[in-house]
Parts: sequence; C-alpha cells; structure tokens
Amino acid sequence: MAKETAAQRVERIKKEKSGLDVLEDIYEYAIFDNELDPEDIDRFKWYGLYAQNKTSQAKDDEIQYFMLRVKLVQGSMNIDQMRVLAGISKEFARGTASFTTRQDLQFHFIQVKNLPEIFHRLQSVGLSTVFAAGDVPRNISTCPVAGIDKDEIYDTRALVLEVNDYFKGNKSLANLPRKFKVGISGCSKHCMGHEIQDLSFTAVKCKDGQILFDVSVGGGLASNKQFAHHIGYVMPEQILEVVRAVSVIYRDYGLRKSRKKARLGHLIKEWSLQKFKDKLENSLGFKLGDEVAQEYTPYSKREHFGIHLSKKATESYIGCAINGGFIGAKGLEDLASVLYKHGANTIKATNTQNFVVLDVPSFATQDLADDLALLGIDATPSPFKARTLSCTGIKYCKFAMSETKDTAISLVKHLEKSFPDFNETVSISVNGCPNSCAHPNIVDIGLVGAKFKDENGETISGFEVVLGGNLEGTQSKFGEKMKNSKIKPDEVNQTIENIIKAYIKSSQKHIGHFLRDMIYGGEFSSYKLK
Repeated sequence: MAKETAAQRVERIKKEKSGLDVLEDIYEYAIFDNELDPEDIDRFKWYGLYAQNKTSQAKDDEIQYFMLRVKLVQGSMNIDQMRVLAGISKEFARGTASFTTRQDLQFHFIQVKNLPEIFHRLQSVGLSTVFAAGDVPRNISTCPVAGIDKDEIYDTRALVLEVNDYFKGNKSLANLPRKFKVGISGCSKHCMGHEIQDLSFTAVKCKDGQILFDVSVGGGLASNKQFAHHIGYVMPEQILEVVRAVSVIYRDYGLRKSRKKARLGHLIKEWSLQKFKDKLENSLGFKLGDEVAQEYTPYSKREHFGIHLSKKATESYIGCAINGGFIGAKGLEDLASVLYKHGANTIKATNTQNFVVLDVPSFATQDLADDLALLGIDATPSPFKARTLSCTGIKYCKFAMSETKDTAISLVKHLEKSFPDFNETVSISVNGCPNSCAHPNIVDIGLVGAKFKDENGETISGFEVVLGGNLEGTQSKFGEKMKNSKIKPDEVNQTIENIIKAYIKSSQKHIGHFLRDMIYGGEFSSYKLK
C-alpha cells in the first residue's frame, strides 16, 4: 500500500474525528497522564496548541511542551484579562507571552496536564483558544482603533463581532482545506493589510458620500505568495453574506490534495478569478459593485503610534511599540498596573505585534506614556522599533532554522544606537524559516532563516536577505531575495547598518526606492560584514 501523503494524512485525521471533538481527549490526557496520540496532537491545533520544538529544553527533559495561542477578538484585552494571562504565563509558561501578527497572544512551554486549569482561567475572563489554529477561520484582522479614531472611514466593530459570532466554534467550518484568514477594516490608514488576507473588506467613501467595502480575495504569503484580487464592492450589511458564501465555497471546493496548494488563493488560480467571482455571485444572488479600486496607504505609514484624541469626549488613545512582540508575564502585570493607575482599562493588539491603549483619560495621557516608557513600551518609538516583526523562531518552532526574537531585539537596539537621528520608518522582519509568519516578503528589509555552509564547509544556521517589499494596493510588491546574501547571526546587525548607511549617503529620498535600486543592481555582497 502506498504511503500516505501529508495531505492525505491530515484529511483522514480530520474526517475520523473533528478537531473540535478533541477537547474531551485533552482533559483525559491531562488527568490520566496517558501517552499522547500523534494524531490527537494534530487535532490539538483546533484549541490553539502547537507541538513545541524540543531544542530549547534540557536533554533529559522528555516532556512534550506546546505553544498555546489565545484568541483576542478584535485584538482586545482588558485589565482583568491581562492579569489572568500574566498568571498563566508565570505559572505555566515560564514567563513567556508574545503578540502575534494576527492580534493574538501566545505562550510557550505549556504542558497538557495544566490545560484544564488554563482553559478554566481563560473562560473566567471571556477568552478562548478555539479556532486560534488549525484548518479553520482564524482570528479576524481589524483596525485596533475602530470606533475611536476620528479619521476612520467606518466603525467596523459591530461587523467584526457579527462575523466572529458566525465563525465561533462553527462545526460546519471545522474542516476547511487549510487556514482561512479574514480581515475587516474601516481604517483610513488601511492598517489591516487587505493584500495578504484570504478574504477582506476595506471601507471606502464614494463621491456621493456612501460607504462601501472593497472585497478582495486570495491573498497570502509563503506557499500562497500572491496579493489579493479586488473583485468588487458591497454594502456593510452584505459583508456577513459574502463571508458565509466564500467560506462554504472554500470548504466545498478547496484543493485538498496538497497542503501546499490548499489555500483559497490556490483555488482561485485553479479556477480563474472570473469563475470564482461568478460562483460567488451565484451563491449570493446578487452582483458585487464594480467601482474602481481605491488607492491605499503605503505599508510603512500604516500605524497608530502616539497620543491621539478619541471620538469619545475626555478620552484619548495611545499607540505603543514593544520590541519583537514579546511582553512576558512581568510585562502584562506591569501594563495592567500602569493602566489601572491612570484610569485606563483596555488595549488592542495590532498586526505589527504592538498595541494601542484605547481609553485613556485625556488629562492622564502624558503621565501614562511616561510610565509606559519606563517599562520599555514607547508611544513615540524609534523608526526601527516601530515596525520590526519577528516570528517564534528556533527556540520554540519546529520549522524554524534560526533564532528570531533575541535577534530582532538586538538589531533594533543596534540601529537605534547607530542612527539616533534617523526619522524615516523602516519596516523589518526577522523570520526563522521560509514560511513567512513574520511577513519578510512585504517589508523593506526581511531576514529569512536558512541553513548554508560557512567558509569551513560546515552547515550553519543564519539568514538570507529579502529587500524591497511593500503593501500598497495595486502597487504592492514582494521583496526580492538578494544574491550572495547569506549572513551569519552575528553579521545581522552590521549588515543592516551598512544598508542604512548606504541609503543615507545615496541621492534617494525614500528607503523603498533605494532598496529597489539595490534589487535591480542584483549584487548584495558589498553590504555584508567583512
């Protein structure tokens, strides 16, 4: 009998038992300490759990640890939730806690025996891990300042909640071909990043004053590396109908023969965009509007840092940056205390691994910002700290080839010291493998984990350099991997410094243009550490 392919194995596992049905097994494993069935471990993803790389644990430690992702609906987290999450981090996750690019929070070193208590604590403050991972609809990406930003095009909070309620534990969507990422935003800065979502809705104000939503489909990174296609417009009240129709089409017709070709974008490519649109409109029973696609904000300017007056009288919000997405148990505890001290209660995570404090009494904004700065949380971050992303990396991820979090933190500190007066935002990504969790292909400077031979012929872990990525609607560009760009971990800081220095000395007015010139030039070796 022929050996199962990876796709056949996953499809069989899902068919034999839904990922949603593994919760009872998780409790049994926790109580009776039974050996974990590898196929149940795959199903654990439906509850936000991924088996953790064993490289970061002692050789005599045979425990299978997990990463646990907590779903933050609309990226939201209040003080009570912060304190519960801080307790989970301290007691069960060795102090780890990091924001993700999908506005979630995730822990490491989680043991199955502690999951019943962890799930109980999360439930007590209205949090969940259901559908935080697996072949399901993932957390909906949205603007963190929806409803409070004076410049927003449309307040999408009710729309997001409506779609989230449809997705929440939906058994009919518990077996999609692969993950399904939806974004909904009314942000005037287009911070949601519609170009890389499977399905997205972006508000636009028409000439007659009407608000419509641009519908885009098929975006993605890694194996589905393509920008989303604009297919038309819908009214706000039609968004849920489109989400339902696309979800069912993807579930019923998605390509399941290969895990690498199972995303929605692959189905669209197989069918053609027109066939997909025709199928969608037939399912909906109405046509999408055909207005011309709007212009979009460049990626580096899609941010909400600093102190801003809210739509709510007497309140302001503060956009903050942390380094590499890591906050930890102490960071969560300290953040909760500082917010409480100054009369604020809620933050919302962003898709750049940062967050916004939503509800600050306007008279307390500067004092709060000053106290946050003492915690290493900046309302006026350096241009490097503002937009540096990093994935989980080799410490915890079984796919990673290189360390990322510490590398990102070290790089930011190095660049801040080397260029204290630099004032142009530079988007940077430190990614541990080619899977693009930290979006290295859409930033100015991307580092992608790789293995290669050093000058002594020994295989080592390091990075390849990708330059010139950008999100900007139809003007979006993926970064290009540079020739001769393999660098060792200890060469990262100096290499990126050399690139910034060369840009400063150039005649270009924007680093993106300079990096495109480097791409067209084709050579990179002169920027490497000698």
